Amino acid sequence: MDVHFNPDKQHTIGNVVSIKGTGLHTGVVVAMTLKPANPGYGIQFQRIDLPEQPIIKADCDLVTDTSRGTTLQVGDAKISTVEHVLAALVGMGVDNVLIEVDGPEIPIIDGSSQPFVELIETATVVEQEATKIWYSIDENINFYDEEKRVEMVVMPSVDYQITTLIDFNSQVLGTQHAGLKTMRDFRSEIAPCRTFCFLHELEMLLEHDLVKGGDINNAIVVVDKTISDAEMTRLAKAFNRDKIEVKSEGYLNNLELRFPNEPARHKLLDIVGDLALIGYPIKGRIIANRPGHSTNVAFAKKIKQYIKKNKQIKNIPIYNPAAPSVFDLAKIEKTLPHRFPFLFVDKVTELSDKHIIGIKNVTFNEWFFQGHFPNNPVMPGVLQIEALAQTGGILCINAMPEGQYDTYFLKIDNCKFKQKVVPGDTMILKMELAGPIRRGICEMNGTVYVGGKVATEAYLVAQIVKRR
Repeated sequence: MDVHFNPDKQHTIGNVVSIKGTGLHTGVVVAMTLKPANPGYGIQFQRIDLPEQPIIKADCDLVTDTSRGTTLQVGDAKISTVEHVLAALVGMGVDNVLIEVDGPEIPIIDGSSQPFVELIETATVVEQEATKIWYSIDENINFYDEEKRVEMVVMPSVDYQITTLIDFNSQVLGTQHAGLKTMRDFRSEIAPCRTFCFLHELEMLLEHDLVKGGDINNAIVVVDKTISDAEMTRLAKAFNRDKIEVKSEGYLNNLELRFPNEPARHKLLDIVGDLALIGYPIKGRIIANRPGHSTNVAFAKKIKQYIKKNKQIKNIPIYNPAAPSVFDLAKIEKTLPHRFPFLFVDKVTELSDKHIIGIKNVTFNEWFFQGHFPNNPVMPGVLQIEALAQTGGILCINAMPEGQYDTYFLKIDNCKFKQKVVPGDTMILKMELAGPIRRGICEMNGTVYVGGKVATEAYLVAQIVKRR
């Protein structure tokens, strides 16, 4: 497959694909299905085995456990060991996808990202019309964990690059490093690299029944001590093998290394997956010394906060008419049921899972100016609110699974009209989710900007109803 995709466009997958396997820590056999998603949807997991079928966004703020992989949680719903599939999606340039799982953990398969890369190749990567908004790091962001002796830094760069160094004071591993100069090399250089653990860690996990799905073929086991024949027999029994031996290099004889520095490359793989939880595609050079899941997630949170602070999200949106739209009029008409003379959104310029920016160009030819008012044309305030509602409808419908939906008003609060809208004005319509969509109910804060000033604002509540 050609992975030289256009990095400045958003991408999804072309077909629904599935894979089944055992969760490393839970031992539960889980089926995982990847489904295409609209621009701005991002990467989201859905626990289809639970009654409410909750959706869990790939977001560092939702991480609740990093002890044996990265776990996301919303309410009582968890999804564990997400880092390898996230790394595969980033490495293959997939921005928008719904990942359905019927269990609590992503299948471990062979302990690398390669099976997921191959799954994505089967689905094919599809370019979308929407522009991909990169966030370029413009100053060094440092992270240091004194207790774990972990140092991480991201520096300005024209590309997304990662260098990883590991040093476990192990005679077997020694000091290793791995690098990724461009994400185009992820598939061949990083994706095949499997997870690893030390024998003393494995024995502790086995003793506490914490690797119920463990198999000798999904992890490199580093033997960092002398082990007796009795211990060898116990390990062989645990992995359903007749015999297990230690190779001269200091690894169990379960696997042949795919690269001499495979452990360091796998640590780099984990960074790619964990930093996907930032929620923003970044351009920067990362150097990580002795990284692990807990510090990766803490670093992701620090970068996310930096980006949010420096994006100045509350500032007035800037409209560039020459920039490509995320939704053009044809796509808006496929999403909304509204038609002339009651369609009030000309195009969508920004779209994420939490906000949307639409554009309405107001002309003298609008039908309502015939009566509102002759010789003093002013756009009715209720139609400005309708324009906001339609924009918010696109945001909410885009967040739903496949199908046709309509949105209906339930409530309008705190509505204020601060300046009139007249022919020749360009309305910038911004809608932001005030909270997660629950049971089809959307709560949104809406603002109309005209000429660099707030013209109208309101709090809107709507219901999403699937068409029959």
